Formats: sequence, C-alpha cells, structure tokens
Amino acid sequence: MTDPGRTQAMPGEPAADPNRTLLGASPFDPNKTLLGNAPNLNMTATIKPVQCPVCRSFNPPGLIYCGECGLIFEMALEGDAFGAPSVQLPVLVDSSGREHRLRPGETVLGRQGDVVIEDSRVSRRHAQISSSGDSLTLEDLGSTNGTSLNGSRLSAGEKRPLGNGDKISLGGCELTLGLPGEANRTLAAFSGKTSAIAAPPTMGQVKAKISLPDREVSLRIGSTTFGRRGGNDLVISDPHVSGKHGTFEADDSGVYLTDTGSTNGTLLNDAKLTPHSRTQLRSGDKITLGGTTLTVTLT
Repeated sequence: MTDPGRTQAMPGEPAADPNRTLLGASPFDPNKTLLGNAPNLNMTATIKPVQCPVCRSFNPPGLIYCGECGLIFEMALEGDAFGAPSVQLPVLVDSSGREHRLRPGETVLGRQGDVVIEDSRVSRRHAQISSSGDSLTLEDLGSTNGTSLNGSRLSAGEKRPLGNGDKISLGGCELTLGLPGEANRTLAAFSGKTSAIAAPPTMGQVKAKISLPDREVSLRIGSTTFGRRGGNDLVISDPHVSGKHGTFEADDSGVYLTDTGSTNGTLLNDAKLTPHSRTQLRSGDKITLGGTTLTVTLT
C-alpha cells in the first residue's frame, strides 16, 4: 500500500533515496557569481614566478633578467638544462675568487648594494658601475673611505671608463673586473696574477694528482676549476655536484682547495669546508663532492 504523502518514482526508474539531497534546476540568480571553465595549463604560465636556472631564485613574471644574479632570461639557450646564457654578463671577482655578476644598467656596490660587500671599510652605497652598450663606467657615490681604479683614487661623483682586468678598490677591498670573452675566470688566482700561461705546462709543473673513481687527473701550477658543467677544467658527472663547484690552486707553496659556494658543499676528510675559504691540501686527503670521493696525492 502506497503512502499518498510520499513522492512516487516513475515506472521503470530506480526508487530515489529519500535521504539523498537532489540538485534540481534553480531559477537564475542575477546576483550570483557564475563559475566558468577552469583555466588551461598554458594560462598558468603567466602567473607563476620564474625560477632562475643559475642561482635558483624566484622572480616575478615578466622580468627579462634575474633580479638576483642578472641572468638574461630571454637570451638563455633553448633546451639548455642549466640555462646557459648566449650573452654573458661582466663580473667582479673578489679576493676569495667569488664572482659577482653586474646587472644590466646600474649596479651599486656596497654593504647594502646590488653587489653586497661585507667589509667595515665599505660604505652602504659605496660606488656604482653603469653599463651603456658595450661600455662600463665606475663612479664613487660619496663613500667614506673612497674608491680607487688601478691605484688612482676617484673624486666623489667622478666617472671613469672600465676595461677587462681593471682593479677596483673600495676602501681597501679589491675587486677585479672580468668582461665576457676575456677568460675572466683566470682573474681569481690567489697569487695576485692570472693563471693564464703562454705555453703548455710541462710535466715538471705537476704539483698533485687527483684520483677519481674512473680516472686520475694531474694538477699543475695555476688554477683548475671543477664542477658538473662542461666548461670546467675538471668535469665531475655527479647530479649532487654544482655546475661550478670549486677550484684547485697549485703554486710553489702547495696545493689549495676552495669551495666557490656550491649547493651541497664540499667535505675534506669528512669535515665540511666553509664556502670561499682557501684550504691547503696534503697527501692522502679525501675530498667528497656529493656522491663522489677524490683522493689527493702530492708530487
């Protein structure tokens, strides 16, 4: 017997669940916000921050260069996993061998500048380098301890042109300018001179041998860069090794190791090295880079 107060299901249709809420067609409400289709995958690219492939910092969408390291995004080679720019930027190399890229336009040097220099002799906004086309100029911004170019002091507000290899002194803190295509990585030698040589090294200049799992490499007088990228003197194919991981330096006083700010660090005999700190090596030392171990043998 049917209940006259109960809604009956149509013949041939399954009985409705009386406990289930049914959604019917409601009248159009002009004050109600209507949801359209979700955006497609291509639309999300316009609102996502851009991660720099070099320094890994995030940038707001629409910038053509990284606000942290100055990499020009629009000039990056397509398909390059490391985002290597086809047009390199000028760099300043400090006494530890660290490179500071110059921004397009104006770059302020100082304790609170675009290139941060943590030195009590340096003013907050000490000096400025301006780029216009292919030319660079240096200007002192009224610093306390002054700015010198190749030993010649600048007056406050004075501008002078810059060239490759120029020495910039900010209150006694020295930086060396390296221009693209001028082998600027040789400027970071701790001996005060470049590691470029006029003739191939001889066997008598070998100061140490580095044993890797698959080969042995000789270290000669001068600077030897190592890392994952192909542009290094010593390429280490380990995903945990940074593109430019560190530097070996050999001279008459010994062989030295410097971590140039790698992501995962460098271990020397299981002790982590301080970035940008020069450490002398001894025979039998074990260097760990990610999952790769190197053994040092002095000759």
